[in-house]
Amino acid sequence: MKLIIGNKAYSSWSLRGWLACKQSGLVFEEVVVPLYDADWDKRREGDEFAPSSGKVPILWDGEAVVWDSLAIIEYLAEKTERAKFWPEDEAARAMARSMSAEMHSSFTALRRKHSMNIRQVFPPKRPDEDVIADLARIMELWAQARARFGGTGKFLFGDFSAADIMYAPVVTRIVTYGLPIARFAAGYMDAVLQHPFMQDWIAGAQEEEWVIEQFEAPATA
Repeated sequence: MKLIIGNKAYSSWSLRGWLACKQSGLVFEEVVVPLYDADWDKRREGDEFAPSSGKVPILWDGEAVVWDSLAIIEYLAEKTERAKFWPEDEAARAMARSMSAEMHSSFTALRRKHSMNIRQVFPPKRPDEDVIADLARIMELWAQARARFGGTGKFLFGDFSAADIMYAPVVTRIVTYGLPIARFAAGYMDAVLQHPFMQDWIAGAQEEEWVIEQFEAPATA
């Protein structure tokens, strides 16, 4: 398998696809492609990017190609073990899938105004009201998952799973911008950040030499 991803410092969807590959336990080649550099437009027109119209992450597995983070999770769950990604309990699995899908399609204000930048920590300031609403919903989802299905584990559904993979970039955004969270969330966020996969990704982001200026400023309105 070969996974093509963008800059580790900035690419939140690449982080999700990469975590999914790590969670699968399968061997894969990692190819990091600098986003928005001088060669980006030409590079994304290549055959390897054709199925995704130039978007990352994109996973190649022989003749099979998957180019969406949630689709990559589902593909790898089928290829390995569903329990690696989704809770075995039916009710827990239903909630985990719904939470993951909501992350996939929602929280546009948070994403637009607080882009991922793992290498930065900006002075905190009160976010816009639409971002506060997004954060409130995320806190609600995290609290429900932890209360109903977290058990004695550290993660949303006890063990590290697809839902944690989908929300991992949110954790980094909260840290980068000092965004307000519920008190209970600090322990969960620490568990995500200290996970060995996340530590590897963060280390890789710190070693990158590429800088994208548009993502190097504090939040914008």
